[in-house]
Amino acid sequence: MTRIKFSRDLTMRALLQRVSHASVTIDGQTVGSCDGGLLILACAMQGDTEAEADRLAGKIARLRIFRDEAGRMNRSILDIGGSALVISQFTLAADTTRGNRPGFSSAAPPEEGRRLFDHFVRQIAAQGIATQTGRFGAEMQVSLTNDGPVTIWVES
Repeated sequence: MTRIKFSRDLTMRALLQRVSHASVTIDGQTVGSCDGGLLILACAMQGDTEAEADRLAGKIARLRIFRDEAGRMNRSILDIGGSALVISQFTLAADTTRGNRPGFSSAAPPEEGRRLFDHFVRQIAAQGIATQTGRFGAEMQVSLTNDGPVTIWVES
């Protein structure tokens, strides 16, 4: 059986959703939110390093997915002064090529995943983006109002 491979074996992944509002709740308490920016679901993969996190953060900061005066996607989150809510999401590593139950063995182990996720969040903030997060490894309820809708898959 031929296995489907992702574009690269070592690649930090993120799913971006352009939002007018997003929030994350844990045990009934809101722990993070953003208005007018991005909800970023992020996953570190086995073998990833800080370099992948740095590249991904830079790419996201410069990605032109916000409307300009003409209504075209021509502005970045930096251009609009937007904020970000960043959520750890190991399920982005799902391998669904065999059977009906996804496998997650390509995700970074929890300790390494947390370290790289924290580094990624610091890099997003270092770009000048107001950043909030959920809690790594926690059961979270994420709520959002998708603007557009615009949802984009990004890899480092």
